[in-house]
Amino acid sequence: MRLKSILLALTLPVSIGACSQQESDTAATELNNLATANGEVPGNEGMAVTSSSAQEFANKAAASDRFEIESSKLAANSASSAAVKDFAAMMVKAHTDSTGKLKATLASDPSELVADDTLSVEQQAELNSLKDKKGAEFDTAYAAQQVSGHEKTLAELKNYAATGDNAGLKALAQELIPTVTEHLNKAKTLK
Repeated sequence: MRLKSILLALTLPVSIGACSQQESDTAATELNNLATANGEVPGNEGMAVTSSSAQEFANKAAASDRFEIESSKLAANSASSAAVKDFAAMMVKAHTDSTGKLKATLASDPSELVADDTLSVEQQAELNSLKDKKGAEFDTAYAAQQVSGHEKTLAELKNYAATGDNAGLKALAQELIPTVTEHLNKAKTLK
């Protein structure tokens, strides 16, 4: 009997410790799941990043290019600033090139992905709001949308380059990061 008591006394702290560790692991897993569900990456508090599948990434990239091209084409007749018009012309060319790279990447991919360039509800609303603006009002709205759009695109590219599930699209995302960074920095200087 005494041996049983000693063994019980020795195993009790180990059992309690194991339970405590399990509760801690469960709490950490729940916190991690909650953060992931909210679009946050643990360790990057406040930094919203969502994972995209190859198809989702291809669609987002195609829609981003389409939005940039369509919104930038509006600048030819609606902008008053020469800097905005020049930037917009650069966007049309750069995003036409980007679309070509995306299509070439997808064409060489054995998974047979096809990009859908349908604009998101937010992109369509922003495009519609630009259509009603002229002159300085257009310039201000366009510049703000370019900064916001390029920030979102840059975050998406960095995320996919780091965590993407398609090697060809990961390489494309990595390749586009410097260009999108340059565009973002130029957009921030628009008046």
